[in-house]
Amino acid sequence: MDFSKLFSLEGRVAVVTGGSRGIGEMIAEGFIAAGCDRVYITARKAAVVEETAARLGEKCIALPGDISNVAGIEQLAADLASRESKLDILVNNAGAAWGADFDDFPEVGWDKVMDLNVKTPFFLTQKLHGLLKAAASKEQPAKVINIASIDGLRVNPWETYSYQASKSALIHLTRRMAARLIKDQIVASCICPGAFPSEMNKAAAKNPEASAKGIPSKRIGTIEDMAGGAIFLASRAGDYVVGTPLPIDGGIVNGWIPENAVDPSGH
Repeated sequence: MDFSKLFSLEGRVAVVTGGSRGIGEMIAEGFIAAGCDRVYITARKAAVVEETAARLGEKCIALPGDISNVAGIEQLAADLASRESKLDILVNNAGAAWGADFDDFPEVGWDKVMDLNVKTPFFLTQKLHGLLKAAASKEQPAKVINIASIDGLRVNPWETYSYQASKSALIHLTRRMAARLIKDQIVASCICPGAFPSEMNKAAAKNPEASAKGIPSKRIGTIEDMAGGAIFLASRAGDYVVGTPLPIDGGIVNGWIPENAVDPSGH
């Protein structure tokens, strides 16, 4: 084994949904740096997608579209199939959040979040299954990486009911998809981000110092943190990581003991 290639994505083709900004843009930039031949990024706002693609360089290709419904998913899959005969990596990153008091939480806030965060990753993977199978082999599996959240692993203090439910659902959906897709040499896994600056996490974007106070690592996540995790899962290094949720959160979920915590045993 040539370990110098362990994290290489040389020659591969990737799609990153919600790739025009935030975590999606971080992953797309990391994939390009790791050697991907082409990284397609998609989002609803065509101008923003094209601007990001131009900023990331010629290996980043804008593929705008609305994938919040099956018709849009089918259109995106058809557009990609007209350009590529295979797909090595699919990152299901596009997502939405909604917050409201329990008594006032609206159906539209439930449906929008559940559709984009749970239904879209499933049906987009389904519609791109043929292209993923065409790229997959025992020596180099294709990869599906779902972007969940640490809010799917723990209860957060905010009333984001559909968001937390959707991310927990996506983590378990990843496990079920992984059990099926591994039969086709397609490895599915998911990333559970903590605080990263994005449109969805405005607190981390606008006031990183305040956000950092509640994180054991005492900082918010950076592009290196997110790109590093995604490259690991997408590359040979992550071939044996099947169906696993990977928290990238600075220690919030696992082993986090608040300062000044009182031990009920008295020790």
